Amino acid sequence: MSTKNILICDSGSTKADWLYVDHTGESQVRTKGLNPVRDSLDTIQETLSEIPSWMPDEVFFYGAGCIPPYSNTLAGVLSKRFPEATVQVESDMLGAARALFGLEEGIACILGTGSNSCLCRDGNIIKQVPSLGYILGDEGSGAVLGRRLVGDLIKGQLPQALLDDFYEEYGLTQKLIIDKVYRQPAANRFLASLCPFISKHKNEESIQNLLSEEFERFLTRNVLQYGRHDLRISYVGGISVHFEDELRAAHDRLSLEIGTILSAPAKKMMVFHQKREL
Repeated sequence: MSTKNILICDSGSTKADWLYVDHTGESQVRTKGLNPVRDSLDTIQETLSEIPSWMPDEVFFYGAGCIPPYSNTLAGVLSKRFPEATVQVESDMLGAARALFGLEEGIACILGTGSNSCLCRDGNIIKQVPSLGYILGDEGSGAVLGRRLVGDLIKGQLPQALLDDFYEEYGLTQKLIIDKVYRQPAANRFLASLCPFISKHKNEESIQNLLSEEFERFLTRNVLQYGRHDLRISYVGGISVHFEDELRAAHDRLSLEIGTILSAPAKKMMVFHQKREL
C-alpha cells in the first residue's frame, strides 16, 4: 500500500465523510456536506475548522457541486487548510464511480439527497446524463421523493390518514411547508429529511406506487440512456440503501442487473488511491 498520508472526503449535499490514513492507521470524522455552488466561503472555512490537525500528503475531495470554477475555490481553501498537501477536487459522481468500479467498466449511480449517474471505465467518467437538480431532474432522489410526498399529500393524492399522520409527526402545516420550500435555504435537504416518513409507510400501496414510479423514472431517464444493458449498475447513497428492496424491484421490472450498493464509499475511494500509488 501507499506510504503517503492520504485524506479522502466524500461529500454530498447533506453530510461529508472524511477518512485519513497514515502509518498509524485510519481516522474518520463527519461534517455537514460542502457544496461550493451553494455554500459561502465563510461556511466552507467554518466546516473545515472541524477537521482534526491531520497532516496529509494528498487530499482528494469528491463532492456535490464540484465543477469549475466552484471547485477551484474549494481547492484553494483546502490548500490553505493543508498547505503541505497536493489537493484535488472532483465531482461526487467521479468519486462514486471509482469507489464502485475502480478501473472496471460499469454504470455508477448516486441516490442520496440528489441523484446522478455515469458510464465509467478505467477510473474515469466516459459518459454522463446531466442530473439537473431536484427541480428539473434528480429522479428517485431523497429531495424528489420528499417533494412528491408533500405535493401528493396536500393535493389529496394520498390517503387522508397519511396526511394526518404526517402533520402530527412533523408538526408542519401547509403554510410552513411552503415557507421551507420557497423561502428558506436548502429546500432540497428539507425535502430529503422527509424520507424517513416514506420509509415508515413504505408498505402502504400508495407509497409503494410512489417509490416504484420514481425509481423507474430514474432508470428510464438516466441509466437506460447509456444503452449498455450488458453492464452492472451499482449505487452509493442513503436512498439506495434504505429502499434497496424497492430499487431492486425496479431493476427487475426493466430487466437490468444491479450490482453493489454502498452506504458510505469513502473507504473504497481510499483503496482506489492507495492502489494507484503502488
